[in-house]
Amino acid sequence: QVQLVESGGGLVQAGGSLRLSCAASGNILRINAMAWYRQAPGKQRELVARISSAGITNYADSVKGRFTISRDNAKNTVYLQMNSLKPEDTVLYYCNAEILTGTLRTGVQWNDYWGQGTQVTVSS
Repeated sequence: QVQLVESGGGLVQAGGSLRLSCAASGNILRINAMAWYRQAPGKQRELVARISSAGITNYADSVKGRFTISRDNAKNTVYLQMNSLKPEDTVLYYCNAEILTGTLRTGVQWNDYWGQGTQVTVSS
């Protein structure tokens, strides 16, 4: 089994910063892209930032210049540094990763995995 465990969410004042972390563990052969999504109540989950295995990044327009995604491949961990936070950034944030699992005996396959979500609340 593979688990993605997020940490770093919390309450911060507008203009403040938070750093989210997401560590993948389990029977992992390789990790391709890693990403952060967020979802407000009653709305679709939206991509916040994505980083490829080669370190290529892309961001939602709403967070460009404020958020930075990075990864530590040795630790199977992705980070989201969030600066200049706004009240509208208040939502649940989810970690996502494309992970190769399995063995030569049982076969290998790519699957999408999600973290349990971490709440970010920005007060005005």
